Amino acid sequence: MSRLSGSHALVTGGGRGIGRAIAASLAKAGATVTIMGRNLDTLNDVIAAGEAHHAIAADVSDQAALSAAIAEAAGRQPIDILVANAGAAESSPFIKSDAALFQRMMNVNFLGVVFAAQAVLPGMVAAKKGRIVAVASTAGLKGYAYVSAYAAAKHAVIGLVRSLALEVASKGVTVNAVCPGFTETDLLEGSIDNIISKTGRTREQALAELAKHNPQGRLVTPTEVADAVLYLCGPGAGAVTGQSLAVAGGEI
Repeated sequence: MSRLSGSHALVTGGGRGIGRAIAASLAKAGATVTIMGRNLDTLNDVIAAGEAHHAIAADVSDQAALSAAIAEAAGRQPIDILVANAGAAESSPFIKSDAALFQRMMNVNFLGVVFAAQAVLPGMVAAKKGRIVAVASTAGLKGYAYVSAYAAAKHAVIGLVRSLALEVASKGVTVNAVCPGFTETDLLEGSIDNIISKTGRTREQALAELAKHNPQGRLVTPTEVADAVLYLCGPGAGAVTGQSLAVAGGEI
């Protein structure tokens, strides 16, 4: 399969979980894939496995560092595809969620998307082609208790996607989001540990608590999310923009 042959894709948070699955999917489809994350060793493991081609260490919440890293990647080959996947989740009752928690969630989950999109967009507009896909969450489409800061940041991502898509609709660039439900990742393990520590439930019971949100009664796999991203990056999705594609077994 080589439908993305000749394209250069940049995936933030590409060292593990959903980001790694997306990188592997894009590479398999023929794209040259650059992955970005904070831990270069983790990124290099992905390259060693043949699931990406280049790696750059950068924190998406640091605009200067992110812009420099993206300029380095674009200097190697113009960026045709951006998958803004990097994210973090913290849970806390709203009344105990201080300004610092809200700021952390906004910095990584929302501003990380903003900064990355601002860095790649001029090149895409000049080339009159491009795909921007933000990995949001079902928490960007509905509410969940005890993650108000995270949900607010993901809702902000959806608003950004819808607005930016309209700005660049006539410029050959599409902007979309994928919104996974609870997915089998390292990030989810933190939620499971949190449930266990606060409720005394077993790991199996904690997993069941999360899986029950999905009408299919299971967790989503990273590969399923990657398949949705691959569709949005492909030639058949040229008329799809401003959309938020839920990958959640019917939860939304």
